[in-house]
Amino acid sequence: MSGQLKEVRNRIKSIQSTQQITKAMKMVSAAKLRRAQDAILQMRPYAEKLQEMLQNIVSNTEGDFDMALAANRQVEKVLIVVISSDRGLCGAYNSNLIKLAKQTIREKYAAQFAKGHVEVLPIGKKAWEHFTKNGYKVNESFWNLFSHLSFDAVKAAAAVALDGFVKGEYDAVDIIYSEFKNAATQRFKLEQFLPIAKVENEGNKGRKADFIYEPEKDVLVAELMPKILNTQFFKAVLDAHASEHGARMTAMDKATDNAGELLRSLKIEYNRARQAAITTELTEIVSGAAALMG
Repeated sequence: MSGQLKEVRNRIKSIQSTQQITKAMKMVSAAKLRRAQDAILQMRPYAEKLQEMLQNIVSNTEGDFDMALAANRQVEKVLIVVISSDRGLCGAYNSNLIKLAKQTIREKYAAQFAKGHVEVLPIGKKAWEHFTKNGYKVNESFWNLFSHLSFDAVKAAAAVALDGFVKGEYDAVDIIYSEFKNAATQRFKLEQFLPIAKVENEGNKGRKADFIYEPEKDVLVAELMPKILNTQFFKAVLDAHASEHGARMTAMDKATDNAGELLRSLKIEYNRARQAAITTELTEIVSGAAALMG
């Protein structure tokens, strides 16, 4: 019986230590989430408006001049950017991203993958580890980008996609990331990065919007396109960064609650075992006393 009590005490101590760690990790993630959330919420309206403007320009200038970044070609070579986290302990966050990436390759680019023409650009250690170990064609240049996250670092990663598309090294570029909604909700997205998607103007089919360009249209668009696309890429990275901290904070909160429930059940078990031990000792004492008196 004493051995059973000692085992339960050790388990209680172990779970209490784990609970302290999960509480601390939850507090750290909450602090990081606040900064990451502020960054993406300030960035998102600007980036979405730029994206809308870019799509409208591309949709209304078709055939006017050559736009290399909007060129629709037969898809032979593909680049898939997968934005994961560097660390775990964030629930199913990374596994869901990797699952979506593999599903995209299997369903959308099966023929290209069979020819070895699908390349993965992982941002985040978890995606890099998975795709490297599983034999995918991987660009390993930017997997540790979150260790020095900045617009310039993200711009360098985006340049791989932009330059590769213009040179014909890729015919399509997709980004897979988690869009931040709130601390408890992330939406895993597959987004076409290149070629730039066109939009249909339902209210004015057959008519082009009358834009006034200054300087010349081709000069302005050629200058704006890469800058707007860099901004879109940066927004995706910031979304993923905030989503990671939200997922980790939620996971650590649930882990703390689970540890509390386990502690309660173990304490009940310990008290029952202790009461049983006391009852056994009392019975032995009474039996011994009765034997001496008899």
